Amino acid sequence: MDMGAGNPEKLAILALLELHLPEHLPLAQRLLDVDENFHSMCQDLAAAIEALTKVDLLPSSIREVRREEYGSLVEGLVEEIGDAIRRSKVVALKRSTDPMP
Repeated sequence: MDMGAGNPEKLAILALLELHLPEHLPLAQRLLDVDENFHSMCQDLAAAIEALTKVDLLPSSIREVRREEYGSLVEGLVEEIGDAIRRSKVVALKRSTDPMP
């Protein structure tokens, strides 16, 4: 996976993450490069947001149902991505077996 800085997909995902999770952007950028599952969640978020932006093109009979559906999906994915970022911040501390001086 080529997720270099000039990658249009990565730039679009980073713009979405900056909008929804701005406080986590630096770590999210690193995770995009190293974590395939995180990258996949971000792609899902981008697709859900794109679908939400096009909901007005749908027939009026299903428009509001889809708007709620896509809106809930976006909210859930933002929460899931935020959780993944927070989990990645957890640092395992190695317990020393040497007695303290």
